[in-house]
Amino acid sequence: MTNPADPKVRVADHPLVLHKLTLLRSIETTTDNFRRLLREISTLLAYEATRDLPTVSVQITTPIGPCAAPVLAGKKLCLAAILRAGTGMLDGMLDVLPNARVGHIGLYRDPTTLRPVEYYFKMPEDVAERSVIVVDPMLATGHSAAQAFTRIKDLGAIAPKMVCLLAAPEGIAALSALHPEVEIVTAAIDERLNEHGYIVPGLGDAGDRLFGTK
Repeated sequence: MTNPADPKVRVADHPLVLHKLTLLRSIETTTDNFRRLLREISTLLAYEATRDLPTVSVQITTPIGPCAAPVLAGKKLCLAAILRAGTGMLDGMLDVLPNARVGHIGLYRDPTTLRPVEYYFKMPEDVAERSVIVVDPMLATGHSAAQAFTRIKDLGAIAPKMVCLLAAPEGIAALSALHPEVEIVTAAIDERLNEHGYIVPGLGDAGDRLFGTK
């Protein structure tokens, strides 16, 4: 479903996504189940994010006879995970995009300024020739995502996308202000950010819940 307020934002409101997201949010969900649910939702979001990939027609032969059939055009996708929580979305997306290249962007949020600090950046050398999907469970303040897209676009990536579990209105606004061409695919848009920059009602710290570090 496209967000009427911003056509660049798509909310994947499929019943399976909504059901699994509810379980993911719950404080009672254990670390192992959190990982499993994150992977499952990421697979479903991958379908939504790739529905407009270009295709070309090729000739094949089925057991019955020849036919023209579509295949993906151009080079395979690149998935760019924002560390550390973004890695939790990779396996689910690679389940349906097994040939995708993978980049990593290491960013942490300064607890005082809430601004991103980069500590690692590694992308495929030919990233400018690939469609790029940035993955991170939470689009909160939007600062980390905006920094990630700035770095990726500096390498020549064109019209990359963002896939996240949850987005805050503040994060959408911040990312769209700096990168208006970026399409955002999310499972839900929550109410707001709290004074610590966490999404409300959200699901807590996705990295801590994913890796059992708190």
